[in-house]
Amino acid sequence: MSLIVVKPNSSHRQAFLRMLDDYLMNDPDNVGGYALAATNFEKYLRSLEDEETGFNLLPGIVAGSHRWLLDSAGEIVAVVRTRYTIDTPFLNSVGGHIGYDVAPSQRGKRYSIAALSAGLDEARRVGLDRVMVCADAENTRSCRTIERCGGVLEMEFLSEHWPIPVRRYWFELSGTSDAPNVQSHHR
Repeated sequence: MSLIVVKPNSSHRQAFLRMLDDYLMNDPDNVGGYALAATNFEKYLRSLEDEETGFNLLPGIVAGSHRWLLDSAGEIVAVVRTRYTIDTPFLNSVGGHIGYDVAPSQRGKRYSIAALSAGLDEARRVGLDRVMVCADAENTRSCRTIERCGGVLEMEFLSEHWPIPVRRYWFELSGTSDAPNVQSHHR
């Protein structure tokens, strides 16, 4: 598996919209964060840039980066978000520093490991020493991914912010990367 990590940009618009269609057809409950891209892609990109610079943040949104993982055909197979802080009740409880999504048609191909590894690399790059990553306790694939990447389970709990049990993991970051053959390109 050879993936490229890129900063969101308009040159990958069609690939992003294909990934969005994949969600609409196969996992419509998880389209929410991408809805703006369907109607106004440039505005969506600007909102991601604002998050990265900490500019014009909406309530509940913290500064952080978004990255797209592209396969050798140029298709976006996963998205990772690395939040620089978790200074909201939701993020501090169940959101965590890193969130990742794998396109529905691409699940089961270990892209989640590459996405989480890219998020951990970004956290290291911005100087985070310790990061929290959470997953639905019922999402055994995601829990296994977090554990394979070195996450240490702190607890499983019910939260007022989420309808089902959540598992909270922590990563103590060192200066090295465990990313499996992932190349980062900041275009």
